[in-house]
Amino acid sequence: MKRTLTAMAALLAAGFASAQSSVTLFGVVDTAISYQSATSRDALTGQSYKQSQWALTNSGYNSSRLGFRGTEDLGGGLAASFWLEAPISSDDGGTGLNFSRRSTVSLSGGFGEVRLGRDYTATFWNDTVFDPFGTNGSGTSVISSVSGSSNLANPKYVRSSNTVGYFLPPNLGGFYGQVQYGLHENVDTSTSSTTTASTNSNAGRYVGGRFGYANGPLDIAASYGESTVVDTTALTRKIQTANLGASYDFGPVKLFSELSQVRNKFEGASLASYNDNYNGYLLGATVPVGAGLIRAAYSAVRYDEGATGLYGERPRVQKLAIGYVHNLSKRTALYTTVARVNNRNDALYTGALSSAITTGGSVGYTGIPRSSTGYDFGIRHAF
Repeated sequence: MKRTLTAMAALLAAGFASAQSSVTLFGVVDTAISYQSATSRDALTGQSYKQSQWALTNSGYNSSRLGFRGTEDLGGGLAASFWLEAPISSDDGGTGLNFSRRSTVSLSGGFGEVRLGRDYTATFWNDTVFDPFGTNGSGTSVISSVSGSSNLANPKYVRSSNTVGYFLPPNLGGFYGQVQYGLHENVDTSTSSTTTASTNSNAGRYVGGRFGYANGPLDIAASYGESTVVDTTALTRKIQTANLGASYDFGPVKLFSELSQVRNKFEGASLASYNDNYNGYLLGATVPVGAGLIRAAYSAVRYDEGATGLYGERPRVQKLAIGYVHNLSKRTALYTTVARVNNRNDALYTGALSSAITTGGSVGYTGIPRSSTGYDFGIRHAF
């Protein structure tokens, strides 16, 4: 069986090589032992509740993945490229091979790059690039946790399908940028009838852009994007994201920072328009120590949830995370992370409680959310 699979892989690689100038098989296997807990309080009795969980998880340092990428030199400075990247569950092997992480084909040259397919959104990049923990594991910033929460329900936060993207060429003296449009692919119906209304919906559309400057130790970028989640005759819901991130490498220490605003915007024929606003910031640092790297970050998000109603202090969530990565080689590393989340919700708060963020796992809150603690101990191997 092993020889058969090896032969199939060789034939596949040979087929790719015959059609492309270069093809690369790449991936990451990242698995960790994780402990997560969450504490809440009953508003009436004052009793406290705690949920906890030990688990073998994946992607605590880098996201586990398997991918293929290739480039063909077309001459005259033109190149055609593809990128197919699939998530893998290294803890249980349960993920089927699908290229949901990235599936793109592109044409590049002196004009830049035009890229088609499923790709990361322009607005997600600042959340992960300027987070010392890279939006992975227990240390993930609460900016990312809130933006990706089930209560906010933004399917276009990390990636968008059906996108057409343009990227600036890399020879602009450190300036870089991209614009991106994700097609909604809905069927629009128009009619000349006076008794039947025309119908169209932009639900599923994403529009975004990111522009920055990187030169030497400095990297700074701003981005904006809008995702249309619901678009009917009764209700339109759009999520608008704006962020600004920066990092500066002093050598002994590299500093990170980010400002973020996420606006959940509601409009309807019989509903007064209102916004839920989530304003966040992050401060972080990494410190190289021999073969290792110390990571630390503090992040916070404050909530203003419009028509859902607030009584007392506006709720907020804050997280402090500290970790250490020890590189055994260029491709293999051991890591550990500890993180603590504090939720601040008034007892009479009647909002969506999207601020009830935990450090990870399947733990949750059964009363007023208070705190959550997470630990990761893992190994990552890249190839």
